Amino acid sequence: MRRFKFPPQFTRLGLLTTLVVAAYFALRSVLTPTSFGQYGWYRGDALEELRQRPVIYAGRESCAECHKEAAQRVAKFEHKAVSCESCHGVSQAHVENPDAKLPKLTDAHCVRCHESAPARPAWLKQIEPAKHYKEDRCAGCHIPHQPNEVP
Repeated sequence: MRRFKFPPQFTRLGLLTTLVVAAYFALRSVLTPTSFGQYGWYRGDALEELRQRPVIYAGRESCAECHKEAAQRVAKFEHKAVSCESCHGVSQAHVENPDAKLPKLTDAHCVRCHESAPARPAWLKQIEPAKHYKEDRCAGCHIPHQPNEVP
């Protein structure tokens, strides 16, 4: 009786699979950073790299130190969960030097969150700018820190 012999294509397929798997593990060991996995599925050196970046956000507490009245008004209305820097921009430079000006607010700042979009939650008040505006823009009818109050 003759012994079963694998067809040559099976042998080639097996060798190719072994070669691909070996190449994967070899490249993985060379290309994976040494600190990968130090804190789970994360590159541990990234934390030190992030720590060395300059701080640009001041935080709501820094704003409230000088702008107490505005912070209290915001805390009572719809924008209470929104950081000051979401609208006014990064402000660490302003905290360090109060003469440094923050960018002037425009309608683009309001529309960034309030322009109608199907992906936004229904509870977030949305507008279609072309239909909503008459002559004035956002600040003509709304007080940004008290959006439901009329000026």
